[in-house]
Amino acid sequence: MPDGLWWLPSLVVLGVAAAAVVGGIVAFRRLGARRERAALESGRGAELRAKSLIVQADSAVREALAEALFVEAQFDRATAASVREAVEVAQRRLREAFLLQQRLDDAEPDTAAERRSWSARIVDLCESALATLAASDAALDARRLAERGASSEAPLLEGRRDALSVRRDEAAAMLDRLDGRFAASALGGAHDALGRADAALAASSEQLEVARGRLDRGLGAAEPTSAAAGLLERAARMLDEAERVESDLEAVGADALAQAAALEEELRAARAERDATEDPEARAALARAVDEAVQARAGTWGAGPGAVGAGAGAVVASTEPSQLPDPFAARDRLRMVRDRLEVARATARAARSRVDGARGALGGALAIAESQLGAAGEAIRRGGRRVGADARTRLAEAERQLVIARQEPDPVAALDAARRATARASDAEALAAYDLMGRR
Repeated sequence: MPDGLWWLPSLVVLGVAAAAVVGGIVAFRRLGARRERAALESGRGAELRAKSLIVQADSAVREALAEALFVEAQFDRATAASVREAVEVAQRRLREAFLLQQRLDDAEPDTAAERRSWSARIVDLCESALATLAASDAALDARRLAERGASSEAPLLEGRRDALSVRRDEAAAMLDRLDGRFAASALGGAHDALGRADAALAASSEQLEVARGRLDRGLGAAEPTSAAAGLLERAARMLDEAERVESDLEAVGADALAQAAALEEELRAARAERDATEDPEARAALARAVDEAVQARAGTWGAGPGAVGAGAGAVVASTEPSQLPDPFAARDRLRMVRDRLEVARATARAARSRVDGARGALGGALAIAESQLGAAGEAIRRGGRRVGADARTRLAEAERQLVIARQEPDPVAALDAARRATARASDAEALAAYDLMGRR
């Protein structure tokens, strides 16, 4: 090969290499294009499903818009507003789905990954919009079902209102009869309950009128019907409370009679305990409690003690308007009086127990005091002039306390005096011994 062509082999090698590289690139691109086309083809199903859901969602939104206008005419603006709110939510999601579908349909080339992502998002948006509209439709169906029930329930509620009105009149007649036998305080709760029943019945009649008017115009009446049902239930509870007052008065009157009988027994026992109590303070306290119980009993019945045995009528009835009884207050007063009397009796029993204990201990206490005085006197006698005035003063006080103990009629006070005598005599003996020790 001529020397001038030395570069030719290198050129051939480079050309072959370049051709190989170009061929590889072309082959790789063709392979990528085939894969992209395959991916695009595999995503066609998702795109078709997205388009189908867009059609369904758009149709559902249009139907819901028309439904909202009908709902406002059938029910009310509030119900229609809830439907329109659901439609607006669905419309926002549908608008986003339309934008994504526009990207799928425009002339701009898109990758398979982008188209898959957009298609999946469209499916999610449309399904969410359809679910929102379905929930709104379900609520409307429930409301319509309630309205159909209201049309049949309204006559039943009117019948119940009429029956409760009859009960109300009977309860009022009963209270009028009882007003002549009992104090106003005994019947105040029943009259209040009857007043609340009247208010509930009047309000239920207004709601039933509203419901009847709406039903006559072909409109929904579930709300006023439900309100009327609640008001009638309240009226029934109030009438139950008012009607119970007569039986409650009888029961409380019987309880008051039992309380009065028990008070009589306790008064007899309290008088006996008062007479047997030696402690002046306890006796005076028990006497006051007995007097209060007697006065309270007389004030409770508006009669003397004989009224207690006259039967239930003496407790719960009176012919004097100024003395109309209140069995509830009478029972409560009797309970309070019995409690106070029991406290006074317990105090008297405790005082009597102290007196009995003091009486039993007094003999021994006197003996101890006399013995201690003897010992102290002997100590002073032995010491003679060496024993000072302190010991002699203590002994004199001990002798005085011993005299008090022997003369005191109250065993408790006598026991205290005997113990003081013992203490003073003990002090005198100790002081005498101290004087003798100090002057040796």
